[in-house]
Amino acid sequence: MEAKQRIIPAIKTMKQFDAFLSSGYTVGVLLEVHIAQLKSIFAYARRHGKELIIHVDLVQGLSHDEHAAEYLCQEFRPHGLISTKAGVIMKARQKRVLAVQRIFLLDSHALEKSYQLIAKTNPDCIEVIPGAMPHIIREVKERTGKPIYAGGLIRTVDDVERALEAGAASVTTSNETLWRHYNG
Repeated sequence: MEAKQRIIPAIKTMKQFDAFLSSGYTVGVLLEVHIAQLKSIFAYARRHGKELIIHVDLVQGLSHDEHAAEYLCQEFRPHGLISTKAGVIMKARQKRVLAVQRIFLLDSHALEKSYQLIAKTNPDCIEVIPGAMPHIIREVKERTGKPIYAGGLIRTVDDVERALEAGAASVTTSNETLWRHYNG
């Protein structure tokens, strides 16, 4: 069920959404969206044969808990949900949509806490933020056995290549130059 793209466009604006619709990419991540926009966004995406992963923590006008996850799954049937919250990830798994646990690599303590969270939630994939840390990508993949999405601070083709070489399944990025370089 994980996305089989080297790049997963992370969509912040309606302009980026339009660029995603006209791209060769099938799956994108929806960031920073208002709940009132979701119905039309999903309708357009489906008309263009696109699938969306919703970053639940960034949906404005909606709580960021398991109830929100249930609502999103029932109402919009997304490809997946991304969240830092355990309840959201466990609800996504229950609803059989791709469950992507987002972890922030602030320091060694945060990394160890993230391993505990991952053991509890058993996500389908893990998004590692920042993704410009190949040795940590490799460690998280080896320790968890989960596919890794690298995101955050990915600015160049070299950053993408290093993340992929370290074992990332995909790179999530809002950088449209990188979208075009890898050309869906």
